[in-house]
Amino acid sequence: MTLSRITLKRGREKSVKNRHPWLFSGAIQRVQGQPEVGELVDVYDKQNNFLARGAYNPRSQIRIRLLSWQVDQQIDSDFWHGRLERAIAGRQTLINQTDTNAYRLVHSDGDGLPGLIVDQYDEWLVVQFLSAAVEVHKETIVESLQQLLTPRGIYERSDTEARKKEALPQTQGLLVGEEPPEQITIAEHGQSFLVDVRQGHKTGFYLDQRENRRKVAKYAAGKRVLNAFSYTGGFAVSAGHAGASHITNLDSSAAVLELARQNVSLNQPERDDTYEVADVFQQLRHYQQTEQTFDLIILDPPKFVHNRSQIEKGARGYKDINMWAMKILESGGVLASFSCSGQVSADLFQKILFGAAVDAGREVQIIERLTQGSDHPISLTCPESDYLKGLVCRVW
Repeated sequence: MTLSRITLKRGREKSVKNRHPWLFSGAIQRVQGQPEVGELVDVYDKQNNFLARGAYNPRSQIRIRLLSWQVDQQIDSDFWHGRLERAIAGRQTLINQTDTNAYRLVHSDGDGLPGLIVDQYDEWLVVQFLSAAVEVHKETIVESLQQLLTPRGIYERSDTEARKKEALPQTQGLLVGEEPPEQITIAEHGQSFLVDVRQGHKTGFYLDQRENRRKVAKYAAGKRVLNAFSYTGGFAVSAGHAGASHITNLDSSAAVLELARQNVSLNQPERDDTYEVADVFQQLRHYQQTEQTFDLIILDPPKFVHNRSQIEKGARGYKDINMWAMKILESGGVLASFSCSGQVSADLFQKILFGAAVDAGREVQIIERLTQGSDHPISLTCPESDYLKGLVCRVW
């Protein structure tokens, strides 16, 4: 089979040689052939040297998602099956554990499968096809997942903004097997959580924070905790389990707060915590104005930065919430602050918190650096796969 040929502009081959999986439209000099959305193409430099093979999308700024750097490698059903098998094998340690039954099995570029997310929740798989590269091979990928894992059902959550960037329609629904229940019960470190995989954020739960929930919880014993952007109560359950005296859960959605309440009650029915529906930015100011303070504050906001043009605005948002959080912490209190914006580097995030500390007039020490769980691997050739960063700080 002869593939369409892509020739790069002079000097634009460096990222390809470094095996970065994204090739942007501005790097392309010439397209020979008429490749359609998701069609395989071969990439060459100006000297006609083969560089890589990938999936083409004329409607996306990321014009080619590179899949192989071997001229003799076929991108066929065996290729997809092999990549999926390798990814799943990399999670075997988690799969063998008895204290959790929910984890990420495929992490997009981190696993050499650009745009593909596969999360397991007990007996169900929840999948996202976020690029044309995997969308056109959906049937093959789903078939391989069935062979490798024999799930009770595979449910699709390709209803995200990322699909728009690929000019793909948003879609959601059962692909094979049984429909998942309204709530799936998952286990994590001896705790239980109810997950709504059909309506919840991402695929239903923030699996990437699994280890961080346990790490932050050790600061909660006997403390008054503010769990801002609480979502369905992941950090609240862990903090309560660690012995927090009281937890204030804050989110703009009444629906997710109700699920947070259910999750806390599922684990500790005796707890009498607070659940406030409010805008976090405004509520933090309100706490400062009413002189309400906390011993531990957890900030786990949604993504503020979706592209480079939003970095400055997003940085202001991160600085604002961290400044107000620092203002309402008791002296010696702990701030656990996170950013899941891939465009915000760890270095920039630390600088943002530095600025927040200066404006808050507080002395701040970093006591821990946190990142995404091991089931969200970071590819050394794709730094964008390193998206979650967290700083645990002591505030004086």
